[in-house]
Amino acid sequence: MNRTLYTVLFHLALPLILVRLFWRARRAPAYSKRIAERFAIGLPAFEPGGIWVHAVSVGESIAAAPMIRALSARYPQLPITVTCMTPTGSERIRALFGDRVQHCYLPYDLPWAASRFMQRLQPKLAVVMETELWPNHIHQCARRGIPVALANARLSERSARGYARLARLTAPMLAELSLIAAQTEAEAVRFRQLGAREAAVTVTGSIKFDLSIDPALCGQAQALRQQWSACARPIWIGASTHTGEDEILLAAHRQLLSVHPDALLILVPRHPERFGSVYELCRKQGFATVRRSIGEPPLAQTQVLLGDTMGELLFLFALADVAFVGGSLVPTGGHNLLEPAALGKPVLTGPHLFNFLDIAAQLRDAGALQEIDSAPELAAAIEAFWSDPAATAKARDAGYGVLKNNQGALGRLLDGLGRLLGS
Repeated sequence: MNRTLYTVLFHLALPLILVRLFWRARRAPAYSKRIAERFAIGLPAFEPGGIWVHAVSVGESIAAAPMIRALSARYPQLPITVTCMTPTGSERIRALFGDRVQHCYLPYDLPWAASRFMQRLQPKLAVVMETELWPNHIHQCARRGIPVALANARLSERSARGYARLARLTAPMLAELSLIAAQTEAEAVRFRQLGAREAAVTVTGSIKFDLSIDPALCGQAQALRQQWSACARPIWIGASTHTGEDEILLAAHRQLLSVHPDALLILVPRHPERFGSVYELCRKQGFATVRRSIGEPPLAQTQVLLGDTMGELLFLFALADVAFVGGSLVPTGGHNLLEPAALGKPVLTGPHLFNFLDIAAQLRDAGALQEIDSAPELAAAIEAFWSDPAATAKARDAGYGVLKNNQGALGRLLDGLGRLLGS
C-alpha cells in the first residue's frame, strides 16, 4: 500500500470513523464535541511559527510534559502548540499547561485537512511523541521543509512486523523524519531496517526516566492518610485498569481481606467512561465502595476507594503501600511502571508488557518489579510486601536505582531538537 491508496481508503473509511466517534460519545460525551477540529475546521486562532508537539492521549501528554516545559524555557519566543486525539488527553493538556500552550485536536490524516492545519500553524519544528505516525501529516511537513522529530520513539517487534507489511507506505514516511530519538538500540535498529535514514536515528533513552516528583506529594498523601485514620492501614492501588482486569483485582482484594479485614484497594480505571461501570461492579460484588470524585473519605468499613478523578494518579500512588499497574493482565501492552517506582512503591504487573519491555526488564532484573498472572498470585505478592518491610525497602531502593541510572534522556533529546531548530 502506498500513500495514495492509503488516502483513498482513509476517505472511504470516514463514515465508519464518524460512527465510531459517536458510539464512543455514548459513554464519553466529550467525543461528540469539537468534531470540526478533527477536519481542520474552526481551529483556534493560533500564533504561527512555533513548535508543534503531538501527544496522542493522556500517557503521551504526561510523558511529554517535561520536554514541553524545557522547550518553553529554552525558546520563550516560540509559541508551543500541543495536539492530541482524545478528550482525556485534551483535559490533561489543559490541566498541565493551561493557557501557556496552544491546543486543539489533531485533524484526521487526510491531505486537505493536514494541509489546512499546517497552513494555519506554520511550525518551525514538529515533535511527535513515541509512535503516533501519520503519513499525510508528515508528508505535508516535508513539503514545507518543516523538520519532524519522533521523540521518545519506541517500536516493538510486533509493531515493526506491522510496519514491514506496509513497507511501501511506511518506508517513505520514516525516510521523511529528520530525527528519531529511540529509547533503545534495538528499537533504533528496527527503525533503520524499516527505512529510516541512518543519520536521523539516534538512541537517547526514555525521557520517562527523567520524571520529577513534587517533594510535597508524599507529605500530602501521608497527611490525608492521617485524616482517614489510616496510617497503619494496609492500602494497595490497582492503577490504569482495563476491561477484564477489575474482576481479577477485586478477587485478589477479597482474598487479602480474609487476612487483613481492614485492607483498602484504590481502584483506578484507565478511561473515565468506565468509572460508572466499575463502581457498579464493585457494589455488585459486595464491596463497600466510595468514590473519590465526590469527596467521600474511606471509613473503617470501606473496602474499595474508586479513583474516578483525572490528574490525580501520582497522588493516589503516593497514598498506597504497593502498586499494581494495569493494561498488563490483558493484551494492551502495559502502562508507565516508573511513576510508582519513583514514589518508592513496590510495583506489580501482569505479563503483557510489550510497550515497556526494556523498562520492565530493568525494573525486574533490579528487583523492583514482580509479574503475576492471576488473582491468587497478586494477593500473595501484596501480602508478602505487607508482611516484610525489608522486602518493601529493597524493592523501593531498586526502583530508585533504575531511575537514577537511566536519567539524562531528556537532555539528549533537547540537544537533538535544538539542532533541528538551528540553535
